[in-house]
Parts: sequence; structure tokens; C-alpha cells
Amino acid sequence: MQHLTDRILFGAAYYHEYQPTSRLGSRDLAEDLRLMKAAGFTVIRVGESVWSTWEPENGVFDLDWLQPVLDGAHEHGISVVLGTPTYAVPMWLARQYPEINADRATGQPVGWGARQEIDYSHPAFLFHAERVIRRIVERYAAHPAVIGFQVDNEPGNEILHNRQVFERFVDRLRATYGTVEALNDEWGLTYWSHRLSTWADLWTPDGNAQPQYDLAWRRFQASITTDFIGWQADLVRGITERIGRDDQFVTTCISYERATVQDEELVRRLDVTAGNPYYRMQDGLELPDARPFDQHWTTSGTWALYATADRMYGSKQAPFLVTETDAQAIGMSWSNEPAFDGQWRQAAWALVSRGATMIEYWHWHTLHHGVETYWGGVLPHSQEPGRTYEQIAALGADFAAAGDRVTELVPDSDVAILFSNESKWALEEHPAFSDSARGGDAARGVPQPDRRSFQTARDAFARGAFDAGLQASTVHPSQLTAVPAAEYAAAHPVLVAAAFTIADDSELQWLEAYAAAGGHLFVGVRTGYEDEEGRARLQRKPAFLAEAAGVHYDEFANLAVPVPVDAESGFALPEGARATVWADGVQVDDATVLVRYRHPHYGRFAAVTTRAHGAGRVTYVGTVPDLELARALMEWAVSESSAVSTPWRAASPSQTVTSATNRHGERVRFVHNWSWEPSTFALPEAVEDVLSGEASAAGDVLELGPWDVRVLVSRD
Repeated sequence: MQHLTDRILFGAAYYHEYQPTSRLGSRDLAEDLRLMKAAGFTVIRVGESVWSTWEPENGVFDLDWLQPVLDGAHEHGISVVLGTPTYAVPMWLARQYPEINADRATGQPVGWGARQEIDYSHPAFLFHAERVIRRIVERYAAHPAVIGFQVDNEPGNEILHNRQVFERFVDRLRATYGTVEALNDEWGLTYWSHRLSTWADLWTPDGNAQPQYDLAWRRFQASITTDFIGWQADLVRGITERIGRDDQFVTTCISYERATVQDEELVRRLDVTAGNPYYRMQDGLELPDARPFDQHWTTSGTWALYATADRMYGSKQAPFLVTETDAQAIGMSWSNEPAFDGQWRQAAWALVSRGATMIEYWHWHTLHHGVETYWGGVLPHSQEPGRTYEQIAALGADFAAAGDRVTELVPDSDVAILFSNESKWALEEHPAFSDSARGGDAARGVPQPDRRSFQTARDAFARGAFDAGLQASTVHPSQLTAVPAAEYAAAHPVLVAAAFTIADDSELQWLEAYAAAGGHLFVGVRTGYEDEEGRARLQRKPAFLAEAAGVHYDEFANLAVPVPVDAESGFALPEGARATVWADGVQVDDATVLVRYRHPHYGRFAAVTTRAHGAGRVTYVGTVPDLELARALMEWAVSESSAVSTPWRAASPSQTVTSATNRHGERVRFVHNWSWEPSTFALPEAVEDVLSGEASAAGDVLELGPWDVRVLVSRD
């Protein structure tokens, strides 16, 4: 699709229908489009939030209101992504079909007044959704401005407890296991007298305490979301193919923290991955940064911005679209951190450097009503262009200058890091970690569960790689096992598998084969502990990997406070490095100890070990490393691997240096300065500045100002 390859698409979500008066012309549409064109906008997203505008009464459609927007966009050379409006239902539908309201617990509906309050697997909802989708797509698919469709919006918000959902869950179990006897055995339902005599005995999830049930329930919920989005995508494609529009893509915008999103499965049903990376601006992007921020649906820290982009690329192992990101302040009325000058450019180029081929802000004009009134857009409430507009327009000029030299990028990767949605769900429902390291419940002294246990373990390595100046990639278990282990080891010499607790035998055997074939496998806590049903394995841990790692453990502990560690065997460790959150009682069978706890009890155990295995190596990390330990481990990993070292390394703590290969086979380099303090960077080779066309020789020194970025192409 040429419109995804010939330039970076650049724009915003546009809601002319949200203007303060109901008349479409209340603000001059042409003026909006003129300002967009002047800012370098090449795309807008429209239509996804207003089902009640498309269909004000049951079966009564108003489809013409969008025509002036599409016509005007086309006249200004601005493409359009058209959204289907199924995430925000009209109130007539809620009134006439109250049974479509989502239940957050059995018999306890969410109620109305927000959005995404629906059970989108309910036949009544699907009937009306199909009808409005067909009317919209049939009306506008042939419009020359429309280059693609976004179906729904940020799906997966609710875990549905509606009765018909539960009954379908029982049907799924019956199809999977065949008999209640088989389910009794697989789930271990002798425990606490839960054995079923008939399928009607299965209890609803509200009071469930059994991990195997929880895991099956979360898998089923994710399949509902995947099926719903896939159904919409197929519906839209059927219409566009019928009219001969094979140049249009279909996607949805993913909010990766949503409860029922399994991204690698969801995007199989879509043409391109799209998502919404929101991040804290201002001091949240400053480097150097030693703050261990918690992460939420918004991320904090420059490292997390890159990690989000890497995860988006990893969904399909392909370039992706940014359908929403920070325009001004993001979130609710109490969250106001609009970017410093330069940060919009920096963040956008960071996303592009990791594979983004569209940057689209949410949203064009800051809304005057609704719960998102203070979620800032490109234009403020006055709708007069200001600092935000000027800064974003400068980025538009960048993208125009760069053209197709920054599209279809394949980002470089020094370290591949496994992401397992199933392990994330299991450790959310039954966490391994607690908040004891942060004091727990101060009033009672009782630790509370860390329901982000998977992310806590995995993110330590992602942050460590970033702090070491390395580039990381995200990979899912199904993507690993689809590739021969030797082939993957040759392409990705370092692989981290931390908290990979939900794994079948073949996946763990693949990890062992990866190391034997020459890869350096890092095994983190809880990897290889449970099987695909969430049952603790009988083998000594880490199962299927203990022999290759030369270690085993049978006990583990939460760490109430970080524990200092010391280096052994010549391993280089910075002063003050610590183990946090967790300690496996690692017993060394045939491995070299790299790091040991400095503690009267835990000192008997190894914290980090390594062992040559076949043509490769297995390193076991029996704790969650702090910033210093994680960085040291990642630096050592790359030095020990077959990865080719590069002279393109940050020249100051405020810099990042990343790279990718473009569609022309050119090496593109991105040098950022994330600080108020200017910095310099000595070029290790001759380059051309993609934005200015200026040529520089090896040894020339780049001057980077506050919050600055340079985009360069290596010259032969």
C-alpha cells in the first residue's frame, strides 16, 4: 500500500462534529484544513466516536454530515482513516436493548454514561453494529480521500461477566476438554472439593480462586476481543473488495494495557498494527534518569517510550501506525504536563526510529465538553494556533523533508525480550511479587500483590538494555517457535525470557535449543515454573532449562528490601548494585557464579550464574535486578555474544543513539539529546542529514541543542 510506504503519515484525530454548536459550519472547516495543511498534516482520523450522529434513531441514518470533511480533506491533499463507531453506543440502543450492557460481575451491569459499556459479543449488539458499519463503509469506501479504516477503538476494556458470555465459556471448555472428567483432571479440581459431575456444576468466575480457571477465563475473554475485531475487519474488507478498493488498510487502535487484548493474535486479523502510545512529557523524558517509575496506560521515562514502540513493532514484527499520542496534556483534568519545546519532535522521531509509519495526535482541537475537556489537542480551547501547533508544524516539515527514507524501517536489535500475554494474565491474577519492597500496607504492615508482576520482571531487562545504550526488540512465544531456533539465534544473539511462567513443553525446549544453537539465553525468575494450564511443574526449576543452565532451585522468597550483591568470577559490577523484589534459592550444579547476595541468609544462593551450552550460553538471573545490576548484565551479555559492536554509541548520559534500515537499504541513525543541556556527538562515519541534506565527514562533531534530535543516513 503506497500510502504506507512513500512518506510518514502525519496528522490528528479530527472531530468537527464536537464543535461547541451543532451546526457543522460553526467553525470554518476550510480554516481547520488550511491550518492542518500548513502544519504538514497528511492524514486525519474521523467518525469513530459518534454512532448516535450516524444513526440518531433505530434504523434512521444520517450519513451525509461527513461528506464536507472528506471532500475538504481531499482538496487539501489530506488522507482519511475512517472509523467504525462501535465503541460508543447510542442511548436509544441502550434503552431498547439493555441486555447488551456489560456486566463487570455476574448480574451487575456497568451502567451507561461513559463508553465501552457493551458486551460486544451479544447478538443484539452485533446486529446493530453490522448495520451501521455497512451503511458507513458502503457510503464512503469509494471516496478518494479514504485510505483505510479503523474498526472500533481501544477494544478490550472490560472482562465480560454477562450470562451469555459465561455459557459460551462453558461451551468452549466442553469443546476443548470433551468431558468434565478430563477438566477435573487437567485443572486439579479434587482440590477443595471442586470436582464437577456435570457441566452445569461449573461456577461463575466471580468467586473463583483457582488459577487454572482464571487462565482459561482470561484466554476466552481475549478470544472474544480478537473475534470481534476480526469480524469487523472481515466485514469492512468484504465491502472494499467488492468495489475494487484493494489499496485500503484495516486496523484498530490498540491500548496495550487493556485487560482482554492479546496483541499478537489480534493483529493477525488486521492489515497493519496500530496503537496509542501515551507517555509523560516534561521531566518524564529527561536523561539521565535513575527514577524507577511505575508504568500504567501512560508510560514514564524515555526508556519506556522506546519499549512501547518496540512492543508495537513486535505485535506483527512489522512497521506500525500511531493512531493516538500526546498533543498537549494527556489524561484527566488533574494531569497537565504539556511538552517542553522540542519534545514533540523527539518523541515522534523516537517512535519512527522503532518502526512507526504514521504519527497521529489525539486530537485536533481541545474539546469544550465531556470528560476529556482538559485532554489537550493541537489547538487549545480558543482554537487559535499556539505553541503546540507551532512545535507540531515543525515536525511536519521534518517529515516532508525526510520523505520515504524513514518509512518501512526495520529497527536494529541488540537484545530480544520475550513478552507473554498469558504469563502476564496469570501473574496478574496470582502475582508472584508483592509491594513489600515499597512498605506494603503502611497501616497494617501487610504486603499487597503486585498485579504487574510480569511487567516488573520483564521491564527490568528492557530498562537495563536501554540504560546500557542497547536496542531491544519484543518477541512473542508463538513468533519464536515459528522460526527454527538456530535461525533465530543467528539473527538475535541475545534473548531474555523473564517471568515466562505459562509455557508448554515445546516452548521451553525451543529456548534450550536456541542456546544450544549459539544464542545467549537469559532466564529470569518464574520462567519454566508452570505449564500451559498454569500448573506448577513437577521438574526441578527452571523446567527443561535446569541442565542447560547448570543450576536448579526449589525455594524462593519475596525481598522486603533490596539486597546488596557482589560480583564474582571477574564480572564487572557497579557499586551499589542490588537485587530487588524476589530471590530464587539458586543451587549451582555446573555453572559459574557471576553475582552473589551480600546477606547472612541469601548469601548461600547465587543471584546470577552462567554456563556454556552447546554453541551458546545460558545465564540464570534469580532476582529482579535493579537499574545498576540490569545495566551491567545487558552490557556483559552483548560483549559475550556474537553481536557486532558499533561505534555508534551515546557520547553523553543525555543522549540516545538508535538505528534502522530503510526501504532503500540505507542505514538510518537517530541521535537524541534528552536534556536542557546541549551536547555534542562525534560522527564515527560519513553521513548525510536526512532533514537538511547537509553532508558531514567522519570525525565531524554534531551540536545538539536542548531537547534536540538529528536524523542521519550513513554514506558509503
